[in-house]
Amino acid sequence: MKDLKNPELRRELLLYCLMALVCGALGLLASPAAALFGAGALLAGGLLHGLFQHRRYKALAELSRSIDRILHGQDQLLDDSAEGELAILRSEIRKMTVQLRESADLLQRDKQDLSQALADISHQLRTPLTSMNLTVSLLPGAAEEGQRLRLTRELKRSLERIDWLVETLLKLSKLDAGVVRFEPESLTAAALTERAVRNLRIPMELRDQKLVLNMSDAALTVDPAWTAEALGNILKNCVEHTPAGGTLTVTARQTPIYTELTVTDTGPGIDPEDLPRLFERFYRGKDANENSIGIGLALARQIIAAQNGTVQASNIPGGGARFTLRFYVGTV
Repeated sequence: MKDLKNPELRRELLLYCLMALVCGALGLLASPAAALFGAGALLAGGLLHGLFQHRRYKALAELSRSIDRILHGQDQLLDDSAEGELAILRSEIRKMTVQLRESADLLQRDKQDLSQALADISHQLRTPLTSMNLTVSLLPGAAEEGQRLRLTRELKRSLERIDWLVETLLKLSKLDAGVVRFEPESLTAAALTERAVRNLRIPMELRDQKLVLNMSDAALTVDPAWTAEALGNILKNCVEHTPAGGTLTVTARQTPIYTELTVTDTGPGIDPEDLPRLFERFYRGKDANENSIGIGLALARQIIAAQNGTVQASNIPGGGARFTLRFYVGTV
């Protein structure tokens, strides 16, 4: 009797009854038997139609309850083994449910990553800020000129570290958002390397480190500024982990498929446990120095990947680290 509350079903049953009365009235013009047969056939058809509709509405009601359970967070799988229109609808809802769950899981992971990133950023900023607060508190009591100069230089280093951190994080956020517009140009590997190493000349001289370039005639088409920064971050990492008097070597070669740049150093190499996570954001390896933040290599990988390239890190047998950058001509 619950089905009779459905207005569509009531209208259909009423229509069948009216058609049975009309057929019965018309059948009386021929014979009572014909009138009875016509009216009975229509009534039987109406009952069968009502039975099928009952089963259909029952399936719809069960589907509605399943959707309600899904909306309330219960683990509910829709049976899509049957055939017909309802089965197609059930299958589409099942697909939509799986997609929504995957989106919800991805959103939850993104929220967790964002929370972890904010905690890492807060930690990285707190260190130089604490140093600056301490330095500022010591300045008024610094009587000697040399002491004041030393404290001022310490303040400058802390400010530079904060400035670099903020600028790098802004670049990472732009890359994540996909709003960076690369302007590729054709240039030689030698020109790119010279641009990348420009800011590292003085630190390398202070460490008495040597730079060896094996460039050949290799060329590539990339955004010069962004790619030089990526290569510069990799070279900076090698400079920091190569002892005084060591050597950095950059080798370039070109194939019909890609242009490859290989950066090697004569340092102790990379700890095998650090290799899988070396390019992760805010990851600091076991041998990282106290000023390491863990975003330079992450930024390098994103810049290279955004320009149809790859970067890998490995160890050289006998000692030293190797970074292999490849910029492909076609889509990887």
